[in-house]
Amino acid sequence: MADRLGWKSIRKNPRIWTGMRRLIWIPVLTLALTLVSVTGCGNRQSMGTSGQDGASDRTGADSRPDGGTDWEAQGLSEAPEIEGLSEAPEIEGLTCKAQLPLEYAQNFRIYCYSDGYRVIEVEDSLSYLVVPKGGLVPAKLPEDMTVLTRPMERIYVAGTAAMAMFHALGGLDEVLFSGLEADGWYVDEAREAMEDGRIKFAGKYDEPDYEMLVDEGCDLAVESQMIHHTPKVSEMLGMMDIPVFIDCASNESHPLGRVEWIKVYGVLLDKEEEAEAFFKEQTAVLDELEGVEDTERSVVYFYINSGGQAVVRTGTDYIARMIKIAGGRYPFESLKDEKKSTAAISMEEFYAAAADADYLIYNSSIDNRLSSISELTAKDEILKGIKAVKEGNVFCTDKDFYQASDTASEMIRDIHIMLTDGDEDKMTFLYRVEK
Repeated sequence: MADRLGWKSIRKNPRIWTGMRRLIWIPVLTLALTLVSVTGCGNRQSMGTSGQDGASDRTGADSRPDGGTDWEAQGLSEAPEIEGLSEAPEIEGLTCKAQLPLEYAQNFRIYCYSDGYRVIEVEDSLSYLVVPKGGLVPAKLPEDMTVLTRPMERIYVAGTAAMAMFHALGGLDEVLFSGLEADGWYVDEAREAMEDGRIKFAGKYDEPDYEMLVDEGCDLAVESQMIHHTPKVSEMLGMMDIPVFIDCASNESHPLGRVEWIKVYGVLLDKEEEAEAFFKEQTAVLDELEGVEDTERSVVYFYINSGGQAVVRTGTDYIARMIKIAGGRYPFESLKDEKKSTAAISMEEFYAAAADADYLIYNSSIDNRLSSISELTAKDEILKGIKAVKEGNVFCTDKDFYQASDTASEMIRDIHIMLTDGDEDKMTFLYRVEK
């Protein structure tokens, strides 16, 4: 729709664009949203560089490491049989050389093609072709495949958990827009960048500042799965030639599965080696706990919502897995729901399962931090009867835990320290709540 209206041509003429957007921005935006709502026009994924035609005619070995399967460099006439490549999308003019091996993540796949091209497949059938700098977009692509062209240097990070990945890879310079105000960030460097004006607030994920994003040349919007609740936003961004990447890391059941999404951002930012090195550092933390025995101590992770219910993690959630890896037991392990990571239950139900818990961890990522155990029991008198409360074994998460998606292994180490009466000064995300 945008191309038929001559949108790109208008944007290329600063004088015309500046005058027209002042006159027609609001009515055009309103009309477009109405059309999206009524007709459902456009695909969920935009073709961010659909104006480039023709496939790459370059040949030769890939300039990036492909998991030890650089068959051209080995003098082979064709790629050997590699498990998993049969599922790789067929792209005219490109040869799939390898599938990036994954250790924990189950909700994405990365295929490595000749000449530095990559395909990222994410659950929900989301598919992205990452074109290297200077590369051409193939003329024929699978339906609904979104094109992302490197370098991407004016990125809108609306999915808050993704910011830690950019920071871990030294990629904050490529982030120009944020979906949070400065005071909403617990990633210090992101907050400081916003305070300095290097990153701008461009509206929340469900109400982005379209004018700012288009006017300043946003080349990628990174969203969480919350964007599925506001499909009009994805449609509008696509119509404005801003591709949308949806991060599904929160669906990973293993905590290091979430961390492994660093490899996805390594592809987006052309920092694949850095991503691999960072992931190895995080797995090394987990290796320290390899073979940890069951301490037979139970841990409950929860918070109390505004309705007075206890919100606990289901047995299939990554927090429950963290507790088990650290050597603990989770009283709500039998509470399983593959589609939900949390469950809101009555305080009576909570008490029945948590009364004998050795430790409580209060989730302040959602609610406020606790300064004392009495502040916790003031939420509901029934909590006074829980073993962990009586013995003073109540811990609380720091506010930055939810946004620290890149260092989940350190939370596992914190829980292990708690379970083994270790040095609490070495904890990263937990602190003991004073009586």
